[in-house]
Amino acid sequence: MKENYTVCFCKQVTYFDIANALDGHDKFEDVLSLFKAVQEVTHCSTGCGGCHDKVLDIISEIMMG
Repeated sequence: MKENYTVCFCKQVTYFDIANALDGHDKFEDVLSLFKAVQEVTHCSTGCGGCHDKVLDIISEIMMG
């Protein structure tokens, strides 16, 4: 199991928060649409935006297995 850590410090969103927000998304079709879905649940990357690329990387990592 992956170690939990804070990804978005502005909104206190962790790796596990992002993974949980992806629960139920079985297909990896478009990382940007999944990013929007994660953002709606967690509000990550709505503060300073500094975590944007890291969130995209985590979504790709999780969905690619």
